[in-house]
Amino acid sequence: MQRVIVNAVLLQGGKVLLARRSPARKAYPDLWSFPGGHVEPGETLEEALVRETSEEIGIVPLTYFALGTITDPDAPATYHMFGVTSWEGEPAILDDEHTELTWFDPAKAAGLPDLALEAYRPLLRGLISVG
Repeated sequence: MQRVIVNAVLLQGGKVLLARRSPARKAYPDLWSFPGGHVEPGETLEEALVRETSEEIGIVPLTYFALGTITDPDAPATYHMFGVTSWEGEPAILDDEHTELTWFDPAKAAGLPDLALEAYRPLLRGLISVG
């Protein structure tokens, strides 16, 4: 079954927020990713984005836009990527899904050796002019 995932790509001051996944995670353990998660049955992508960012990092997206989708060739999943440019609250780790939140220059983030998906690299390079 195809999993549907939303990811929040927080952008502030020319930087992008990445979240390091917990080493205990089944999928992509200890790799850099973005806050987000599974879309629940009956939930819109936007509702899932708000719920997941609230649960994981304690923010409510106020201004956001679709960046596109990523499919993972190694797993039956579609990732709906949303650029988030304003939010309520301060990003913080609220659960055990991530061990670290760090703001990166998009070019530096694109060069990290331990990104969860290779498809993040072109997405991050495309953010250099957005932030």
